[in-house]
Amino acid sequence: MTLNIDGIEVSARGSLNGQAPRCEHVDISPRAEPGSPQCAGCLALGLAWTRLLACLTCGWVACSDDSPGTHAREHYRETDHPVVAALEPETAWRWCYVHERTV
Repeated sequence: MTLNIDGIEVSARGSLNGQAPRCEHVDISPRAEPGSPQCAGCLALGLAWTRLLACLTCGWVACSDDSPGTHAREHYRETDHPVVAALEPETAWRWCYVHERTV
């Protein structure tokens, strides 16, 4: 059984050679331009962030799960915007909160 972030069962589909299926959330994300390179939530609370992530749906920038505030995940829970990308321009790393994996 596979559960999403809210503990709801989602179907686990396999694909060729045991690879994870393509995440359709990447395909539907509009690729919004990222906002200010800081986490507003951390600034308000006086916290330091480890890494910043940009929401691909709206461009909201927030701290990652390895930061004390985990504000990017909080943004997902509030908005259902599924995919974030690392704010660093030299990386193509993206994360889907629905599938709980890199995409």
